[in-house]
Amino acid sequence: MAETLMQRADFRMFHHLRVRWAEVDLQKIVFNPHYLMYVDTAIADYWRAIALPYEETLHALGGELFVRKSTLEFHASALYDDQLSVGLRCARVGNSSLQFLSGIFRGEALLVSAELIYVFADPVAKQSLPVPQALRQTMLGFEQGEPVVSMTFGPWSEVSTGVQSLRATDARDADAVHCLLRNALGEPVATARRCAGAHAVDGLAVAVSLRGAGWDQAATEACAAHTGVR
Repeated sequence: MAETLMQRADFRMFHHLRVRWAEVDLQKIVFNPHYLMYVDTAIADYWRAIALPYEETLHALGGELFVRKSTLEFHASALYDDQLSVGLRCARVGNSSLQFLSGIFRGEALLVSAELIYVFADPVAKQSLPVPQALRQTMLGFEQGEPVVSMTFGPWSEVSTGVQSLRATDARDADAVHCLLRNALGEPVATARRCAGAHAVDGLAVAVSLRGAGWDQAATEACAAHTGVR
């Protein structure tokens, strides 16, 4: 990592934060363990960006992720009140391991480079397992710019089960055109609708653990485009 410094353009997913007073030390710079916390927080955002709720997904896949290695390389220091962007990408998926690379930036300046290696393993036996194909394809596909959700457009009879897992229903659902987003495991991510005679999209709902990742906007825009709303 030291030979070629990371650039912001190396990442398509960022977590943004502002340095808090409690995170600086007596030198008035960010205390070095906090950078690893910044990267770990970005990992949570990464799972939301690929539309996979962390806990539910790993339970469905029958495994857990355990950190095997974490390294930080320091190039410059962050100060109190700095606005930082933590870039994160899945650089490699092995047989049972995942390699994530991260760059912590202030503007365009790289402050810290990080590498994390996770092992996918049985949560009880703590024995490594092959990375599930759905997880492998989703992460590598995301890094290549491929969509991580599928979209279904249709009447209530075709989407009711998925929509009901996201929100309560009402009488207007029966005559509406619905948009339902599903992730790589087929689980509902977000939904929106356009009711008969309406000039706007409503009925928006997003899976609780995926809120804040923009899936509400994606569902709204997809539904509007499909139904001709401007």
